[in-house]
Amino acid sequence: MTEILSDSEADRRLGFRAGWVRTGAVISREVELESFPRAIEVVNRVAELAEAADHHPDIDIRWRTLTFRLSTHSAGGLTAKDFDLAEQIDAVL
Repeated sequence: MTEILSDSEADRRLGFRAGWVRTGAVISREVELESFPRAIEVVNRVAELAEAADHHPDIDIRWRTLTFRLSTHSAGGLTAKDFDLAEQIDAVL
């Protein structure tokens, strides 16, 4: 099982992720893209990365606005997997 990060470690890692916020055991980022088709392109690319990592974010699509939420549900909190995928999402954006 993946180790849950302490609050201080989660906050430290969050400091390296501009645009991400932490609410309890979830980190999230909301972005607005230039068009709906571009937003869907981003979602499709993130889906590929999530499948490869076997770690899947919650994604909310509202026209051009995407919200990504990450938490390792199987571990019951935030783990390194969440921050690794957040970094990959940032690279796609």
